[in-house]
Amino acid sequence: MSQNDGEGGVSLDKAMLIQLIGSAIAISVLVGIAALAGIARPTPALDAAGLTALLAQEFPDRHPTATWISADGCGALARDGDTVLVLWKRGDGYVARDLAWPVVAAAQSKNGRLVLKTGDAAPVLAVADNVWPPQALVAQKECVA
Repeated sequence: MSQNDGEGGVSLDKAMLIQLIGSAIAISVLVGIAALAGIARPTPALDAAGLTALLAQEFPDRHPTATWISADGCGALARDGDTVLVLWKRGDGYVARDLAWPVVAAAQSKNGRLVLKTGDAAPVLAVADNVWPPQALVAQKECVA
């Protein structure tokens, strides 16, 4: 018997090679399954109907009177008095936050992009013609109950 022989005379090198190949195949199968299961669904660009539904879901107690959808459809703002509801695309869904109107109005558009800083993120919204803030949000009148 040589030093490489294990119990029963089987070479440890051959057994290790078989185990290695088996493990590599098993890992490849698991990675393939994970890749197929993890395919993200495409998120459609926001339109007026989609924005209304998303606002109702994310901010059920708010009733914005003016809305703006970014030029690329990947974000939107909705003004409710002195509060702006901010929605932007992240991964395969949308993130919702609220900001004060003066903060949003004071933001500067640069090269067709507007960066808004929330407490935990900095969404980038596409601005058509580099005009900020949009007239639809500025002209919004506060509703008095």
